Formats: sequence, structure tokens, C-alpha cells
Amino acid sequence: MEQTLSIIKPDAAAKNVIGKIIDRFESNNLRIAALKKLQLSKEDAQKFYDVHKNRPFFRDLVQFMTSGPVVVIVLEGENAVAKNRELMGATNPKEAKKGTIRADFAESIDANAVHGSDSLENAAIEISFFFGKRELI
Repeated sequence: MEQTLSIIKPDAAAKNVIGKIIDRFESNNLRIAALKKLQLSKEDAQKFYDVHKNRPFFRDLVQFMTSGPVVVIVLEGENAVAKNRELMGATNPKEAKKGTIRADFAESIDANAVHGSDSLENAAIEISFFFGKRELI
């Protein structure tokens, strides 16, 4: 059983589509192993997205991710990383397949509704950033 991290970003939270996005996960055999809603601090966002610190979009990404609450979720299931990425759709919602989360709920490449781990290794790092072992059920 794989685990992966998903973040419902501030744009999707502001649209009140958290439940609709969670339903997509559960309807596709991804179980919620942990979930919490929180407001990222600037320091948290900078640390979480540190891999992008030298990219031109880093400052805007940090500003966006701290602009409102997010929902962080540990998803569990067979091929959870790949399944979650398929459900999310392309980073740019204009290129995302019809019926994906980003095609249905995202506004732009910057405000793209969700984040998902891109590998098992990164999933483990990202999950431990937000959750302690006691919180994973």
C-alpha cells in the first residue's frame, strides 16, 4: 500500500470545493490516512517548496500558498502516487484532461487547486513535513 501527500490549495479551499475534491480521491479507492486544515506561514511554505527556491516563480508560489487555508491529506492505496497525479491532471488546467481535479476546479497554472507528491521518496518527505507518525491512521 502506497501513501502520498495531497494539498488542497488556497484557491480551491476558497471556492468551497474541499469536499468535492476529497470525494474524487475516495471514489477512486484512495483512503484518507490523515487530514488537517491549516494556514501555512511564510517560513513553512518556503521550507516545503525549498526545491524551487531558485526558480523565478518561488516568491509568488510562497505568497499564494500562504494566502489562505490549505487542506493537507495523506492518501493511501495501490499506486497512490500515480493515481493521485492522474486524478489531479496536468499542472496547467488548460492542458488537463476533462474530469480531472485541475480541469474542473483550477483557474490557472499558478492557482491550480491541488498539489500531489511526484514520487514515493518525495511523498515520504512531504508527509513527514506535515504529519507525525501518531497522526497517520
